[in-house]
Amino acid sequence: MSLASRYFLGEEAFSVQNDRILPLTRMVGIVIMPILFVAFLILYGFPTRTEQLFAWTIAPEMTPLMMGAGYGTGVYFFYRVATIDEWHRVAAIFPGIAVFTWFMAAATFLHWENFNHSHVTFYFWTILYVVSPALIPGIWLVNRRTDPRERIRESLEMPQWLRWGAAVSGVLITLTSAVFFVVPEVMIANWPWTVSPLTTRILLGWFALFGVVNLMVSFDRRWSAARILAHSQVIGFSLVLLAAVRAWANFDTANPYALPLVGGIAMYLLVIVVVYVVMERRQAA
Repeated sequence: MSLASRYFLGEEAFSVQNDRILPLTRMVGIVIMPILFVAFLILYGFPTRTEQLFAWTIAPEMTPLMMGAGYGTGVYFFYRVATIDEWHRVAAIFPGIAVFTWFMAAATFLHWENFNHSHVTFYFWTILYVVSPALIPGIWLVNRRTDPRERIRESLEMPQWLRWGAAVSGVLITLTSAVFFVVPEVMIANWPWTVSPLTTRILLGWFALFGVVNLMVSFDRRWSAARILAHSQVIGFSLVLLAAVRAWANFDTANPYALPLVGGIAMYLLVIVVVYVVMERRQAA
């Protein structure tokens, strides 16, 4: 093994199933974290100023707020990637991020003319979604070799109903996101606030991330493999609900999907919190 491979990947990438996060994975987390933080700050902090501050102009405010909530969640996730030791605690989220980057790259290519090509954030956006569609799945494929083939038996296991719920919701959300990405007109006609073809496909990327992550976590019985995901979803959905309060004027309240959308997010958040509390008490018992 070359010196570079030893430094960036470590011996365990090829020989030791010790559940360790590789140096390269940790480094990517450290690099991506500030980029996502800036995106969060712009989109969630100044949602009405995307024309001046972001890679393209986004209106109304609810869309950049929702995107900002996702990037804020990403800051937390990659912070955990950069600071924890055990790979299996974050492994299930990487395939979802990979699919998300594919959606972003495709949306960028399809709507190239909508971007502000002279803005500095456009260059960061382009570099990020040219590099990450290959980098993220590559990291997952390499680092997953450190996960022990024999699951950690002493780890608290998730109940079967929870794993089935995650699997079914994951498949439905991922497939729906893929279909609507191809025919965004369907979502545009029914969405409770105004969205364009570009913003529709961007939002669908976030939904696909959520769906794939739910599906992936259903394959691992260990509660420890889902804890950081639970943290991330609590942060993300809380930020989305706060965004809905901030930008409620953007919603078409006559739209039959407006209240079910917000209510569904609130209900899902409540379920996640309850499941987390119950599982943590079992862990401590």
